[in-house]
Amino acid sequence: MTPTPAQAPARAPYNAADEALFSKVSWHLLPLLILCYIVAFIDRINIGFAQLQMKQTLAFSNEAYALGAGIFFIGYFLFEVPSNLMLEKIGARKTLLRIMFCWGLVASAMMFVETTTQFYVLRFLLGAFEAGFFPGIILYLTYWYPSARRCKVISIFMTATAIGYLLAGPLSGWIMKYMNGLGGHHGWQWLFVVQGLPASVLGIVAFFYLKDKPEQANWLTPVEKLALRSHLDNEAHAVETASHGSFWALLRDPKVFTMALVYFLFLGANYTLVFLVPTLIKNWGVGDVFMVGLLSAIPAIFGAIGMVFVGRSSDRHLERRKHFFFCVALASAGLLVAVFSGGNMVLALAGLAVMSIGQSANTPIFFAAISEYLPRKSAAGGIALISSLGNLGPAVMPVITAWITTATGSSDNSMFLAIGLWLLSGVVLLRVMRPAAAARAQFAPA
Repeated sequence: MTPTPAQAPARAPYNAADEALFSKVSWHLLPLLILCYIVAFIDRINIGFAQLQMKQTLAFSNEAYALGAGIFFIGYFLFEVPSNLMLEKIGARKTLLRIMFCWGLVASAMMFVETTTQFYVLRFLLGAFEAGFFPGIILYLTYWYPSARRCKVISIFMTATAIGYLLAGPLSGWIMKYMNGLGGHHGWQWLFVVQGLPASVLGIVAFFYLKDKPEQANWLTPVEKLALRSHLDNEAHAVETASHGSFWALLRDPKVFTMALVYFLFLGANYTLVFLVPTLIKNWGVGDVFMVGLLSAIPAIFGAIGMVFVGRSSDRHLERRKHFFFCVALASAGLLVAVFSGGNMVLALAGLAVMSIGQSANTPIFFAAISEYLPRKSAAGGIALISSLGNLGPAVMPVITAWITTATGSSDNSMFLAIGLWLLSGVVLLRVMRPAAAARAQFAPA
């Protein structure tokens, strides 16, 4: 009888040949996937920068912008599970082509927005078309990497969010400042076109470049395919593994919905800060939109670097729960420093940099944990279900924080709410997920 992951015998650390194999896999997959996610992330958050100029030409209230930012995630919620289940059947190549080509067109169409109804409809469609992209990539990575390497790989992939934010600020500021009036269009209109159309192009590239599974990779030798399959079939786990035999059995597991709650809490906090940071920097007395973009990019640099190091540590120790709590606690501490900086811009930026490390690193650790918890038979639906329910956090939090800011006249209380959400998510994860017995007996890669 083949041992389950929880029963698998201890294994030696990866040797040089194994390291070369996974390096080869990473160089073939990650650059394109990272580039795709950079574009996806920019298209998702550029409304935070665009609104700085849109408010001068479109008479939308703060609540309207917040609702538009949040309604994206309603479309995401409704279509995420079907998209991931379809990916399992038709493969990543066709799924990415469908998702990216359509969302690129919708993102570009945002330039024609004139009414709040048009704004809401396009934001909803953007979420609907992008649904399945992120959980689909997480599922796709489980086809290529065993769990003991997964957090580092997801962290490297998710540097796209930090890189995307790093690029989004200066690029959005430059477009709105220097393309304003070009061809009779406002800078915010050009912003949506310039940042939207690359998604459609990358969808076509992904279709022709990627392979759905290792067995189809003509750039791997037969020996390498066998070695990779052996690692995937004999992987160690940092957290306990469920025994769902189907997606319907997964729906009866309360831990799945508790993990969705964890994602709801910390993702809501993450996106609260994504949308508030440009306004926060502007409130420091920075009036130039290009300078706002440049300053917002500084914390993102630290977030990208810190995310990879934290992910490597999580894999090296084969531990997820405490690493996750460390990340949300670090994000909370950094934000407190920024809020109570007393007008000292250097101290405030340092606080945001610390916050960005914890904020960026919490997601890859979380998805490494749930990819270990979910068995292969229900992984596609489970990852998508947790992701879709969790994405309701960013759907409602911008509306709540906009109301809090309007009611109190300050965004500080919204930031305190984000801190509370982060810390609560860390406590819940520590309580709901148990470490796997095998994790204490296994050696993780260096």
